[in-house]
Amino acid sequence: MTREMGPTEFRAHGHAVIERIARYLERPEAFDVLPAIRPGAVKSALPAEAPEEPEPFDRILDDYDRLILPATTHWNHPGFFAYFGITGSGPGILGEALAAALNVNAMLWRSGPAQTELEEVTLGWLRRLLGLPDSFFGVINDTASSSTFYALAAAREALGLGIRERGLAGRPELPALRVYCSEDAHSSVDKAVIALGLGADNLVRLPTDREFRLDPDALRAAVAEDQARGFLPMAVVATVGTTGVTAVDPVPAIADLCQREGLWLHVDAAYAGSAAILPELRQVLDGCDRADSLVVNPHKWLFTPIDCSAAYTRHPHVMRQAFSLTPEYLATPESDVTNLMDYGVSLGRRFRSLKLWFVLRYFGRAGIVEALREHLRLANLFAGWVRDHPGFVLAAPVHFSVVTFRYEPSGSRTAPELDELNGSILDRVNASGEVFLSHTRVRGRYTIRLAIGNLRTTEEHVTRAWALLCEAAAEADR
Repeated sequence: MTREMGPTEFRAHGHAVIERIARYLERPEAFDVLPAIRPGAVKSALPAEAPEEPEPFDRILDDYDRLILPATTHWNHPGFFAYFGITGSGPGILGEALAAALNVNAMLWRSGPAQTELEEVTLGWLRRLLGLPDSFFGVINDTASSSTFYALAAAREALGLGIRERGLAGRPELPALRVYCSEDAHSSVDKAVIALGLGADNLVRLPTDREFRLDPDALRAAVAEDQARGFLPMAVVATVGTTGVTAVDPVPAIADLCQREGLWLHVDAAYAGSAAILPELRQVLDGCDRADSLVVNPHKWLFTPIDCSAAYTRHPHVMRQAFSLTPEYLATPESDVTNLMDYGVSLGRRFRSLKLWFVLRYFGRAGIVEALREHLRLANLFAGWVRDHPGFVLAAPVHFSVVTFRYEPSGSRTAPELDELNGSILDRVNASGEVFLSHTRVRGRYTIRLAIGNLRTTEEHVTRAWALLCEAAAEADR
């Protein structure tokens, strides 16, 4: 008979796991942030088949130490400056562990009463911290990609075209549905449009202004042109904190147009929305109270372990119309309750709100504000070093905790040569194992990004990143 791990054994191994986590969080710098490993190395070190007989848990932990840790890209490393820097904080990790122990599927209120109601309460706390109106209803999804997909599905449902029942195919009376965003909007918008059957060609990416923001005049012209051509404008995705340069689209002007034209406005504030918790940056969400839907990711800049994406909408009934489906085996007698399964594709709903609840309570508003201000300070400090250097230049304004820059030494290098030079600098820096930065393209130019978002990142780590960049630039320039 298969034996579950008993309480005594669980306590012993649990202490061993917690000790490993504590040691790791105490000094993640013990590992290279970006492992020097070739593709396939982990697979080749593992057996091709699952074990026939039970294995001792100590051996499993030893293999974790030996095979997994050294081959991990360490997002919790204070020198992790790639993509968007994040933190799996202590309270969030402990909340995740307790959620795993309960192992609840909160698809229905009945299948997870505390889990359903804590999600509603916690998202209410976050909503008020961000300054959003109480009319916004929230659910937690895995990522902003899912949240944007659900938002655009609701926008499609709001048109009242019977697409849920009749689909899109074989309907000559149905015009092509158009979605609009800036040229710098996240690729999840493309994926949502494709998955919803709208067709990639019907996502209209529009030019940005000098500040890398969606141009409302270009949006207005595109909508009018599409209407004249017989297309049906459906939705606009505005971004608060674009992935490349963290630009903030002019949401108030976009909201005006959407209201006038009857378009669904979705705001992707996955990264920078958290900045609105700071009184001095509350304006980053100006106009978002008029959005039909909005997403903010606590797993990006609110110290919550991935995954945790807070999706809000002013029209929860439309979201339910798009996704609600209750077979007999899920019917329950409760009325006037929230069933989380009604607001997306997933029937399974993890207890994600517990870790967010732990984080918000442990740090409080004051602790969050202090941490975000420090990240902003470090980003502006680094940007100042870039400005003062004769060879490095900023590629875009620094709005939050991300700095985009490149090396442009004097001389007669071509644009492709400068791109190659910056790529080689980035490769040299990342090969150090001390830091990890990523890149983007800004106006077609290869550009390095430094993103600060980890609670353990200090000025010392940022200073070291700058020293490595300067050394790599000098070496590459020889």
